[in-house]
Amino acid sequence: MDVCRCEVSRKAFELPFLAEARELVALRRITRLHLNHWGLPGLIDAAQLCVSELVGNVIRHIGDETPTTLRLAMNNTRLRIEVQDPDPRVLPTVLSARAEDESGRGLALVEGMAACWGVILRDDSKVTWCELETSLTSPRGHVSKPGIARAEALLILYGAIRRPEAAQERGLDPAVVEESAIDVLADVLQWLRAHGRDAEAAMDRAHMHCENELR
Repeated sequence: MDVCRCEVSRKAFELPFLAEARELVALRRITRLHLNHWGLPGLIDAAQLCVSELVGNVIRHIGDETPTTLRLAMNNTRLRIEVQDPDPRVLPTVLSARAEDESGRGLALVEGMAACWGVILRDDSKVTWCELETSLTSPRGHVSKPGIARAEALLILYGAIRRPEAAQERGLDPAVVEESAIDVLADVLQWLRAHGRDAEAAMDRAHMHCENELR
């Protein structure tokens, strides 16, 4: 049975804003929300740091309230982060910061975490970008984890039992698979309760296992 038929939509996201230190918290939160939605929670910490450093570079070297745009997108199987600002004259550089220095490590951190980074110069702006590796095998695929593959096989099989008409489709709609997941969880909770087990405690443990696997 072909079980890798469910795709994840990862549409590019753009957000214009004024570069200020107080905006960094919101930008990190937006980054986290999008990566969770895209099924890439393992990249959240690295992506948030890259966003903070690229935007911080704009604040430090161009100034507060600089019109800036954040863009998150997929470049094949890599996550691409872009920060656009209106000054093509001020180019980012990697500095050799000492251990006691309080600043100067920004792009060095980005360089250390990213698969690659660079700058695109335009007549009236520049884009500083970096790309983070994922474990995806396709831009719309899943993170490569055994648990995800097992779950998808189970859900497709379960959906074929509960909704035979949907199982005839070549590509499964993620919304259909989500309904199967809800059905599976509901049936498992019923089974646990019927056998005198603590269903809520089991769900809590399952959630903890899931969080540990995603780290």
